[in-house]
Amino acid sequence: MAISYVKLWKLAIEKELNKTQLRDCCGITSATLARLSKNQGVSLDALERICKALDCKIGDIVEFTEEKVAVNE
Repeated sequence: MAISYVKLWKLAIEKELNKTQLRDCCGITSATLARLSKNQGVSLDALERICKALDCKIGDIVEFTEEKVAVNE
């Protein structure tokens, strides 16, 4: 399974927030923002802060997707 934050970025656009504004309003670090940008795992604390700041549920910002596996021939 892979993590996707596409929903987070769509929500941020809807709320007219760029990534820096999102970081500041949610109280997350630049390192966390970088991990989010790369679809890497972040702490539940960070996700909770984002949800509180954006008044949403975790399912509104993160989803698990099927990881694509390369086939070697």
